Amino acid sequence: MREALVCGAGGFIGSHLVKKLKKMDYWVRGVDLKRPEFSETEADEFIQLDLREQENCERAVLSRKSRPFDEVYQLAADMGGMGFIHSAECEIMRNSALINIHMVHSSAKAGVKRYFFSSSACVYRDMEADEPELSEEEAYPALPDNEYGWEKLYAERMAMAYARKYDIKVRLARFQNCYGPEGTWRGGREKAPAALCRKIAEAEDGREIEVWGDGKAMRAYTYIDDMVEGIYLLMHSDLENGVNIGRREYVSVDELVKTIACVAGKDIKIKHVKGPVGVQARNFTIDRISSIGWKSKYSLREGIGRTYPWVKSQVEKARKKN
Repeated sequence: MREALVCGAGGFIGSHLVKKLKKMDYWVRGVDLKRPEFSETEADEFIQLDLREQENCERAVLSRKSRPFDEVYQLAADMGGMGFIHSAECEIMRNSALINIHMVHSSAKAGVKRYFFSSSACVYRDMEADEPELSEEEAYPALPDNEYGWEKLYAERMAMAYARKYDIKVRLARFQNCYGPEGTWRGGREKAPAALCRKIAEAEDGREIEVWGDGKAMRAYTYIDDMVEGIYLLMHSDLENGVNIGRREYVSVDELVKTIACVAGKDIKIKHVKGPVGVQARNFTIDRISSIGWKSKYSLREGIGRTYPWVKSQVEKARKKN
């Protein structure tokens, strides 16, 4: 039985990745500051550790048999939606950098053979909606729009350096916007799909919701099941350096609102207000991940069709408590 460590297993993508690995007959240890918020973890063992501390990383990477894990998936990070990214620059850079420095060092020194790092499309520069898509190599010369992207790019470089010096295979995924059930949906760290699902679930039919910016910023959204499938395939591939994972279905923020409203069966009006928007667009190729058999299965409409009912149920539970 293969043994895997999932760092960030209390978070959205990490908790879904644990479920994926269990289906593939792994023994899984999950590590995070907190347990999953919306369901019980499926990890065989879950340890609450602060991975900003090196000794905790050293403890995490040794399996139940006191040997290095076969695979380490490093998804732990201080992150959130655009509002959080713009308001917590110092916390993001310090906390995530400490985690990434200690985790790759501890994994390499312990003799871990395969190491996955979750990077982000935030490593790319701001783009116009009609610009040609960028390949992974075109992240350089680097010009990320925010400090979250700069930290991710540095962590990629560090992981690649360890791969050159130690006998450890490093795989780097640059995630596009990911969404789905059991993700943060309120509190300031939620991302656009969850935030807009919440606003529409709370709104009466025919009412308006507030949307940051002019609604024209273009995005592509990847459903969680597609994302974890891409992670698994990439980890077991021969693809080195950064690899984009994301669905090529670009929509404006206003179009995202309309998609959610359609799923909700509501007539929703949009009021544009000032707020952090981020880049106008990020367009990038998925040729590398497609070359190993990955293909997005869920359209935005299908993914929202699975996500909105879950967010709506959370809104209704919260109302009952209040």
